[in-house]
Amino acid sequence: MRTDDFDFPLPPELIAQNPAPTRDQSRLLVFQRPSGAISHQKFADFPNFLQPGDLLVLNNSKVFPARLRGVKDHTGGAIEFLLLEEISRNDWWVMLRPAKRLHPGDSFSIVDFQNTPIDTRAKLIEKNSEGHCRLQFQTEKNILDIAHEVGEAPLPPYIQRPPGRPTPQDIERYQTVYANPIGSVAAPTAGLHFTENIFAALKTRNIETAFVTLHVGAGTFAPVKADTIEEHRMHEERYEIPAETFQKIEATKKRGGKIICVGTTSLRVLESAIRANWQPGPGRTRIFIYPPFEFKIADALLTNFHLPKSTLLMLISAFATPNSTEGIQKILHAYAEAIKEKYRFFSYGDAMYLTPLPTQ
Repeated sequence: MRTDDFDFPLPPELIAQNPAPTRDQSRLLVFQRPSGAISHQKFADFPNFLQPGDLLVLNNSKVFPARLRGVKDHTGGAIEFLLLEEISRNDWWVMLRPAKRLHPGDSFSIVDFQNTPIDTRAKLIEKNSEGHCRLQFQTEKNILDIAHEVGEAPLPPYIQRPPGRPTPQDIERYQTVYANPIGSVAAPTAGLHFTENIFAALKTRNIETAFVTLHVGAGTFAPVKADTIEEHRMHEERYEIPAETFQKIEATKKRGGKIICVGTTSLRVLESAIRANWQPGPGRTRIFIYPPFEFKIADALLTNFHLPKSTLLMLISAFATPNSTEGIQKILHAYAEAIKEKYRFFSYGDAMYLTPLPTQ
């Protein structure tokens, strides 16, 4: 299947640069599966589309200020660091920019928001096959603490911000209200719309909630460069399914309730786990979901609007019509309708709900 099959034109002005004034006042496009019928709603109405006994599964991973800046020793060239995964204290896998001419043994100084070097240096130990770099940070502090002092919010590149201290708005809003374990370099954005009022409305309707953790990695920014999607390789990401969540999923399925995944990350956790050993606990996944695909756990999906030719657009195209490629055109039609109605796209944008399939 060709990557270009998932392309669509998007007016740049529809790329949301800032969040809605309040989280739950974003818009909601409801996509009825499998027909593809569309209705336009407000996100505050989302609980009304769920049924008593359904289970909402959300990703509670917390974004941290993972973007650091520095200079290369000897040359003074500017370097950007994106912290990806901790190996041990001050020993990390990192994405460096520019990285092509860097070699093991190169060293760097971290700089503050005024571009002044601080008392923290880093040494490049090795590169892996994905182009990520292993760095050892030379400091008495934990680099995580330093990141909270001089790091920037890891906003995606389509959100335009000047280098420097993150804005108070980005610190608050590029994070879900239920975020807990630190580990993501990108927000699980479908969860950004939720408020305490939304959770109260869900509880009133007897709709349960449960959490999984998938630490969103650099792969979320990686474009599909291959001409055919089968050639694309996903970055590996870490996840965790708590025992309580596992039990809630089992109980929901047993009583005939629906599993509603909040975000593609939550869906990828569940569909990965069911294909592994289906038990609570930690795991790692490279699952790449594209049409046609058989979904074994997820019954419905709440998500944002995704980039052209992205793996996330491929996932929702598969979900729109399981075990078929028909969902591609249905989703592209829905996106065209969203563009016509001037929905806001990407991380700070509006939401889309793909409903459960009718009961046979």
